[in-house]
Amino acid sequence: MFESAELGHKLSKEEWKQEEPKLREALLNAQFDLGELKKFPVLIIIGGVDGAGKGETVNVLNEWMDPRHIHTYAFGPPTEEEADRPPMWRFWRALPPKGKIGVFFGSWYTEPIVSRVLGNSDDAQLQTAVDEIFRHEKMLVDEGVLLLKFWFHLSKAQQRVRLKALEKDPKTRWRVTAEDWRRFKIYDEFRNVSEHVLRETSTAGAPWIVLEGMDHRYRSITAGKILLDALKKRVAEDKRGQARIDAPPVMPQLDNLKLLRNLDMSQRVDKKRYDKRLEKLQGELNVLSRHKKFRKHSVILLFEGADAAGKGSAIRRITAALDARKYHNVPVAAPTEEERAQPYLWRFWRHVPRRNVVTIFDRSWYGRVLVERVEGFCSTADWMRAYSEINDFEEQMVRHGTILIKFWLQISKQEQLRRFKERQRTTFKRFKITEEDWRNRKKWGDYEAAVCDMVDRTSTEIAPWTLIEAEDKPFARLKILKTLVDRFEKAF
Repeated sequence: MFESAELGHKLSKEEWKQEEPKLREALLNAQFDLGELKKFPVLIIIGGVDGAGKGETVNVLNEWMDPRHIHTYAFGPPTEEEADRPPMWRFWRALPPKGKIGVFFGSWYTEPIVSRVLGNSDDAQLQTAVDEIFRHEKMLVDEGVLLLKFWFHLSKAQQRVRLKALEKDPKTRWRVTAEDWRRFKIYDEFRNVSEHVLRETSTAGAPWIVLEGMDHRYRSITAGKILLDALKKRVAEDKRGQARIDAPPVMPQLDNLKLLRNLDMSQRVDKKRYDKRLEKLQGELNVLSRHKKFRKHSVILLFEGADAAGKGSAIRRITAALDARKYHNVPVAAPTEEERAQPYLWRFWRHVPRRNVVTIFDRSWYGRVLVERVEGFCSTADWMRAYSEINDFEEQMVRHGTILIKFWLQISKQEQLRRFKERQRTTFKRFKITEEDWRNRKKWGDYEAAVCDMVDRTSTEIAPWTLIEAEDKPFARLKILKTLVDRFEKAF
């Protein structure tokens, strides 16, 4: 894959003087069109050999374009805050919104490649990381991100020449470190692993572009032209409304409505037993939340359910047992303007907790396969691919030590009607009932089918759904608390 980048292309000063002003003007115009359209973001991944001119090229692109709308991030070793969360968290936080350009140095490729070269991981672990990157980038592209990946290459001989030249010049000597020379000694290992990773992750939607790094004029002009062409093509497609998403695969029909319909809604608990069990379970939960092993985990509690199923009252019984300094509530409503400018999982990644913290989601990322599916807020292709994207997202969290507990609270259609009417009659509950709740009720059957599909496709061994019979609120609260205590004890 790297052979084509070793041909020694050069650009003379005269050619540079002719090319640079025209390219600079064209890039500014294309960037203006991107900002005016605000239909998609641009993400540029920068990788390659030490000394191949990665930083110089990015500096040139920043100089050529409006710096207010292009943001460059250099990712070094994870900070303490970053290490407390799944590895992809820091990259999600830095994604550019629609209409902007983001540049990533040291992207999600760095750690898997370096780890394999240094012998800290094996081939199987590298392949696992590559597969995860492949799915992550596919999701970004499917969400509309224009993803450009540049790999700056030098042969071993060229790298030696380049490092010595940088080291000799007092103005650039600081850019060459002892680590650069240590990596130079294992150049062949880096090349072999890098070439494998690039082959595995160069796709139609996000191909790798390998650039020769020896001549600074050539690499800058070439990178600029590739960015310009990609921008112009994509802007033209979006102005025409041209579809970019492949037709979704046919989704098999599942006979899974029994998942909800077979729940025993007759289960009740009397007040005396409820009060006694509630106090006991809350005490156990409080003790477990202060367990020394809790410090090694983060916790996500996810609540979904039918309207008026009692999610809020159940959450209050949980938080009453926890230290207020150790939990955060995240009520999820319709996405804001800022959130709509990002891939849909972005607004949930930003709330992924640190270790020793509990985050409670009242509604969640499952809105993509529930309300967005039923109400037509996204395409069929979007919600169908979301099942695997959500499973990937949850796997990353669990693999990092997150205790993820998911609840679906179910009530009957008749009980929902009774609660709706009670809310309308009760002064301090009237704010809980809206016209949207009544509209959703008319689509009970559609939501029931969507919920059953969701449970079927996202109840995994590492992140199973717990279905709660919520016809009787005290019973539901006790079952939720008992589930939390059991899951915490198992994790510890």
